[in-house]
Amino acid sequence: MKVAIYGQAFKTDSLQYIVNLVTLLTRKKCEVSIVKSVYKIIRNELLQDYKTFSKTESIAKDTDFMISVGGDGTMLRAAGIIQGTNIPVIGINTGRMGFLANVHKQEMEEALDLLKAHKFNLDKRSLLEVNINKEGKLTNLGFALNEITVSRKNLTSMITVNTYLNDEFLNTYWADGLIVSTPTGSTGYSLSCNGPIIMPNAATLIITPIAPHNLSIRPLVIRDDARLTLEVSGRESEFLLSLDSKVESLTIDTKVYLKKADFQISMIELEAHSFLKTLREKLLWGKDTRN
Repeated sequence: MKVAIYGQAFKTDSLQYIVNLVTLLTRKKCEVSIVKSVYKIIRNELLQDYKTFSKTESIAKDTDFMISVGGDGTMLRAAGIIQGTNIPVIGINTGRMGFLANVHKQEMEEALDLLKAHKFNLDKRSLLEVNINKEGKLTNLGFALNEITVSRKNLTSMITVNTYLNDEFLNTYWADGLIVSTPTGSTGYSLSCNGPIIMPNAATLIITPIAPHNLSIRPLVIRDDARLTLEVSGRESEFLLSLDSKVESLTIDTKVYLKKADFQISMIELEAHSFLKTLREKLLWGKDTRN
C-alpha cells in the first residue's frame, strides 16, 4: 500500500502525530512519501529516509491514499494537492471541529487497519472552479472544495455584489461579503453565517450573504450546474476573493465567474465515521447541554 502524508510545517502540535503515523505505516509494510516541508523538520526523528512530494506533479500516480494530519484547513490544502488525480484522501484530526478531518488522532492505528482491509467508502465531493475577467482577459484562479468568498478589504463600509445566475440577474447584495459554498463547505463559513447544512452528495450550491444590510435576504440553495457571475463595487478600489484558504486581492472592476469543476475529490469515509455521525458529534445533536 502506497501512502502520501500531508501536514503543515507550522502546525507543531501535529508533527509528533505525523512521526507516529509514519512509524505505524512502516511497521505495516507500507510505502510512504511525506510532504517535503514537513519531512525537513521531522527527518531526524525517523529511522530511515522517505520519498517526498511538494505539489501534484511530484506525487506518485499509483499512490493508494493520501492521509492529511491536522484540522479541516490542512485537509483543504491536501485536497488542493491531489486535485485532478484519482488519489482518495482521509483526515486525521489534530485540530478542533473536524468535519472533514473526522478521524480522531487516538483512532489512527484502527483507521490504518480499516484502510488496509478496504473497509471504507469513497465519497465523491464536488469543487468550484473560479475564473476572473480583468481588462478583457479571462484567468483561472483555481478551485475550492469548501467555498469561495468575496468580501470587503479594509474599510468598515459594505460592498455591493451584483449576482447573475446563468446570465440572468438574481440579486444585489449589500453586505460585508458573499459566500458561494459547495455541499462540503456547508458546514464551514457558510454555516457560521446561518447557511443551511447540505448532505455532501447533494447536487447543489449555496449562496450565503455575510451580514446583509437587508434582513429579508436569506441564503439560497441552487443547482450545482448553474453558472454564477459576481460584480463587486464599493468605496474601495479593491476587494478580497478567497478560495478556501487561498486569498487574492482584486481590483473593483474584476468580474468573477463560478461554476462546478469538471472533476471531483474522493474522500474516504470509514465504516464507523459517517457524515451523520459527525454532525451529531460535532453539533451535539441529541444531547442536553443544560446538564
